[in-house]
Amino acid sequence: MIETKRIKSIIGGAAGNLVEWYDWYAYSAFTLYFAPVFFPSDDPTAQLLSTAAVFAVGFLMRPIGAWVMGIYADRRGRKAGLTLSVTLMCLGSLIIAVCPGYATIGVAAPILLVVARMIQGLSVGGEYGASATYLSEMAGKTNRGFFSSFQYVTLIAGQLIALAVLLLLQAVMPEAALEAWGWRIPFAVGAALALVVFRIRRGLAETQAYQNADKESTATGAPKSSGWMLFSKYPKEAFTVVMMTAGGTLAFYAYTTYMQKYLVNSAGFDKVTGTRIVAAATFLYMLLQPAAGALSDRIGRRPLMIAFGVLGMIFTVPIFSGIAAVGTPFGAFLLVTAALVIVTGYTAINAVVKAELFPAHIRALGVALPYAIANTLFGGTAEYVALWLKSKGVEQYFFWYVTAMIGVSLIAFIKMRDSQKHSRIVED
Repeated sequence: MIETKRIKSIIGGAAGNLVEWYDWYAYSAFTLYFAPVFFPSDDPTAQLLSTAAVFAVGFLMRPIGAWVMGIYADRRGRKAGLTLSVTLMCLGSLIIAVCPGYATIGVAAPILLVVARMIQGLSVGGEYGASATYLSEMAGKTNRGFFSSFQYVTLIAGQLIALAVLLLLQAVMPEAALEAWGWRIPFAVGAALALVVFRIRRGLAETQAYQNADKESTATGAPKSSGWMLFSKYPKEAFTVVMMTAGGTLAFYAYTTYMQKYLVNSAGFDKVTGTRIVAAATFLYMLLQPAAGALSDRIGRRPLMIAFGVLGMIFTVPIFSGIAAVGTPFGAFLLVTAALVIVTGYTAINAVVKAELFPAHIRALGVALPYAIANTLFGGTAEYVALWLKSKGVEQYFFWYVTAMIGVSLIAFIKMRDSQKHSRIVED
């Protein structure tokens, strides 16, 4: 493959991934503002608990999206899967942008919010597997860790842009206007950007790995990708993905999306300061991903993941406890950054590791479905579990919960072979 064509395809696939995740994270970034619109209550924690439950509902749809769209990407092509996922994301964002509040249409308002998040959950469920597979297959053998890391660069960038939009609106709009209607702006922008990405993705090149697998399947009449094939023929690989994702995704959501609420509700910072702390730390975190991915191309994937597991188990509780006690924005920023440096050992390379475990004919489904199952159980419920434990007065239990699940992932990292040395992506 001509190198410029490869890079152009990676940039195109990554740009679409950015918009997808911006749309997904805009919900979390603006929760503090739109929660009263859909869930009227005198208790702010109860409002956040309700919106966190809707956030979790979106995650419940991710395994369904991963299953359906993973099979679709394996059978129809990675490009087709990417195009379908961004179409669904556009629809979900548009519904949230125009949905009336509880005061206008009553209980129909939170119902429509749930429907919108379900659609977005389907989209993201398919997006992860298709984009991880596309970027890993499109990257060359010697730089696969580096190029595939841009999946999380754009995932983090999507979250960061959502936070940047929040900071901008906080700066130019009165808080009353932001709470009344300004929170709709980022969802409208997300829907518009998704339409742009739809056009970009229709022009992407298909991966050679998919084309080879499709030709072989047509010539031999081999069975097509399916859930039964995944768990009957590749159970070890699928279970490995579940275990490695459990702690990794919980840590990621604890250190990023929940951290914004933790800084406000538990550490005592105001909304603007909390947002700035998370935005600054997340920006540095984003820059670390390609460096960690490139390092994995030199020393292997396994050492980085083991480092995340060990450091995450040692420092998660001290970091969260320290943030609540530090008292200064800069001190909190340093501690949040430390947490994100630790989780980089997982996020920078988790996509390529999962893609390297499976053969091409079932790779998109193999990456997407086990990941989505673990993400739903542990990532999607992170905020809800944390807020519920806080409401019971035992918030510190959440820190130990995160630590324990990182330990589960560490077991998987120790037991698995290094996927770089035993990769099932044979094309260069």
